[in-house]
Amino acid sequence: MSIGGAGRARHLTEKQQILRSAGLVSFLTLLSRLLGYARDLALAILLGTSLAADAFVIAFRIPNLLRRLTAEGAMTGAFIPIFSQYRSQRPAEAWDFANRVFWTLAAVLTGVTLAGMLFAPGLVRLFTLLSTEPGEWELAVLLTRIIFPYCTLIGLAALASAALNTLGSFGLPASTPIFLNVAILGAAAAAYLTGYPEPAIALAVGVVAGGVLQLGVQVPGLWRRGMRFPWGFGFSHPGVQRVARLVLPAFAGVGIYQVNVLISTVFATSPWVPRGSVAALYYADRVMEVALGAYAISVATVILPLMSRQAADRNLEGMKRTLGFAFRNVGFIVIPASVGLIVLHEPIIRVLFQHAAFGSDSTALTARALVYYALGLPAFAAVRLVVQAFYALEDTATPVRMAGVALVANVVLCAVLVRPLQHAGLALATSLASVVNFVSLYYLLRRRIGALDEGAVVRSLFRTAGMAAVMGGLCWLLSGTLGLGASQPFASLLLRFGLTLVLALALYGFLAWVLRAEEWREFRMLWQRGPNRTTEPASRAVVPTAAQDS
Repeated sequence: MSIGGAGRARHLTEKQQILRSAGLVSFLTLLSRLLGYARDLALAILLGTSLAADAFVIAFRIPNLLRRLTAEGAMTGAFIPIFSQYRSQRPAEAWDFANRVFWTLAAVLTGVTLAGMLFAPGLVRLFTLLSTEPGEWELAVLLTRIIFPYCTLIGLAALASAALNTLGSFGLPASTPIFLNVAILGAAAAAYLTGYPEPAIALAVGVVAGGVLQLGVQVPGLWRRGMRFPWGFGFSHPGVQRVARLVLPAFAGVGIYQVNVLISTVFATSPWVPRGSVAALYYADRVMEVALGAYAISVATVILPLMSRQAADRNLEGMKRTLGFAFRNVGFIVIPASVGLIVLHEPIIRVLFQHAAFGSDSTALTARALVYYALGLPAFAAVRLVVQAFYALEDTATPVRMAGVALVANVVLCAVLVRPLQHAGLALATSLASVVNFVSLYYLLRRRIGALDEGAVVRSLFRTAGMAAVMGGLCWLLSGTLGLGASQPFASLLLRFGLTLVLALALYGFLAWVLRAEEWREFRMLWQRGPNRTTEPASRAVVPTAAQDS
């Protein structure tokens, strides 16, 4: 095979590997979200809206924040680029570096855990300043002390996931939230079946057991790949210090996110918005999280190790090609998803939430917020992809600075839009602030690595938008024809809604086939055998197929 042919075969294989790995991560993410809903249902059955439920939620918020700091970006974004560089340039030192990061992180998190357990009363008091129920305060302190070791476990599990992702293993790391949900569900079932008088304590123990599973299931995979976990800290190790320098700005970014949530909550409780707006925005955001996590975040997870390797090899052209490919293929999924959420906003909320206390007024309130959140879905997805490019370049500070710019934009937009649009204005402000974030990030990235193949990306996105618009028109026609907006039994609504989705997806696929959309052909490659492995040396295969995790 010629050199050019081998290069094309290698790029073809990379495309297949990205799509297959992203597909696997998407499936596992959706499964985890379904189990998450089951977990919330178990919590509602056991605790309802009692003081014990409040205490459990308060106790679980602190490790959830640490999960955002570790599993959802900060630690992963700091560790993967440097570990990739060690494997590329100094492979003999790679596992020593990873091991020192592991034990250093374990020491730091153990200290945080012990301090958190010691000062649990003060931490809980921050969340219960206005509480006059001593029982709630005491139970929350106990639950916080039980749950706090989960902080150490999830931090180390996130590091293990980052290492496995760098080595091309995506399925097992993506499945770890499933183990957490299964452990909590198991604890809930045990408490229910045995009549245990303190189910909140059982759930807290389930959280810790879930953390043990999340870390434990990944250790054998790391062992097989060469990590032996010899005891040794690395506070003075240059690689560990580089990780620390990268992770600190990312922590600040999480702080900005929390401030954003606080600001939106303040506006949502203002006299200009209807009662129940906080809950409506929360439920609409949950739907958005599923739409975003189903594919865009999965692709972002898969491309970070690849772009980190390309950045370490100073292969900026390959990095730009990977990012352009991600933009096109994520757009191919996210743009029609955005259109579908906008057109079918009310039936979606009715199917998912309109039960018991969640009536038609709640549906109308939530559906209106969903429309304006859905407008920003492509921007939300694009930000996740561009941020990964900065992480691959070992730059975690720029995304934080631009998040600060977006925060200011969000505050201004909330103040301007809350009166004319009420709570929907807050959702629109979030979407527009995300557009500001993306534009500023992409401008700075373009200055740093040069332009992508923007002509191909723009043509692809315009074609995708056109196909999505036609699909949206069909959804609108079917919504009226099938009476999706009319009051009807749930089974009838579910059947008609499902039929609408099937026909809409069939039309979108047909249009992609007729217009010979490149993304359609690339997705079809998932079902085709890739080029012979001899065209791509194993040492250069940066994103293995999903089969590696089976």
